[in-house]
Amino acid sequence: MNFDFDLVTRSFPLLLLGAGVTIQITALSVGFGLVIGVFMGMARLSKMWVIRSFAAVYVDFIRGTPLLVQIFLIYFALPIIIGQRIDPFIAAITACSINSGAYVAEIFRGGIQSIDKGQMEAGRSLGMTWWQTMRFIVLPQAFKRVIPPLGNEFIAMLKDSSLVSVIGFEELTRRGQLIIARTYGSFEIWLTVAFIYLVMTLSISRLVAYLERRYKIDDKH
Repeated sequence: MNFDFDLVTRSFPLLLLGAGVTIQITALSVGFGLVIGVFMGMARLSKMWVIRSFAAVYVDFIRGTPLLVQIFLIYFALPIIIGQRIDPFIAAITACSINSGAYVAEIFRGGIQSIDKGQMEAGRSLGMTWWQTMRFIVLPQAFKRVIPPLGNEFIAMLKDSSLVSVIGFEELTRRGQLIIARTYGSFEIWLTVAFIYLVMTLSISRLVAYLERRYKIDDKH
């Protein structure tokens, strides 16, 4: 079997465009998921059982069902309910954001619970409200501790975003499929796709490691 380097060279620019879309989906999904996760993580710790139960059901349902099924629910099932077709980009971002939010919620819940309770009591004794204490004292400390798992979530979502190819959205994996359908170069294209994913995940890992070291240094000063 001869490896077709010319095919890889011709296809690489198109695959890089797909990789750019993959990064865009991942960044938006984890960004929205971060917002959802922070509020849901705090809701999991709420003293109001209604809020706590709602957050628990959300987290358990999302973490207990495959992302692929969630994408199908958003793209195929939801339009039947609302009576309107959903754009593949909106469906992809929505499904991935909701999925990421559930995992981020558990990450932040663990991070918040790792902070000494005396921090909250100190803030309240200074006349701060619960929300002010959480915002200015607890969450900044918790954020430093959750950087590694947040990095892992970004990497996981980067790879899982390939699932949106099933609804025809042209990210990296879908671009690879389309090129293979035209050229039949399965080995060359899938190997190149895997290499691009590897470069992206390793780059994120290095960035997370740098941020972790930087915050540790800041804590010492």
